[in-house]
Amino acid sequence: MTSTETSSSSEFTIFMRAYQDMVFSTAVRLTGNEAQAEDIAQEVFLKAYQGFDQLRSSPSAGGWLKTVARNLALNHLSRYRKRWRFFSELPPSEDDAPPIDVPVPDTMLLDLTTAERGRQIEAALRGLPGHQRVPLVLFHFEELSYEEIAAKLGVSLSKVKTDIRRGREALLPLLEASGVTPDESTG
Repeated sequence: MTSTETSSSSEFTIFMRAYQDMVFSTAVRLTGNEAQAEDIAQEVFLKAYQGFDQLRSSPSAGGWLKTVARNLALNHLSRYRKRWRFFSELPPSEDDAPPIDVPVPDTMLLDLTTAERGRQIEAALRGLPGHQRVPLVLFHFEELSYEEIAAKLGVSLSKVKTDIRRGREALLPLLEASGVTPDESTG
């Protein structure tokens, strides 16, 4: 290895370490699975390595990495979409719990002020089924509109709205059980 290759390799290692948590958390929020998120993160950084000459000086490198992580996670999920779509579109059974009557504010997930709160939210998100977790993450963490989410997932706008609403309803007791409550000043 030449000194230039060693220098470039060291630069990439520093670059990767700076963004690895963001890339991994983006993937794990969407997939709900750490092993799958690790595979996706590895693929993101392989793509980054291939284009590192342009990325190393780009002020938008972080945004590019986040977009690639999101797209790869969605591609991964789309491979399994038929399976989770089938279950998410089943009519509710009589055994299903009644909907929660507590209003869940849109801003519930926006305030990630502490690392512990973030870990609790991540754990609660992993407890949701994919058809609820994915649109919820795309809306709150990736800041996509309902229309953008519907287009990315290939589902109707009403399905996105329903899944986000149901995801919030399902997430609320999981968050409350871990001690995280919605900020009442924002709702």
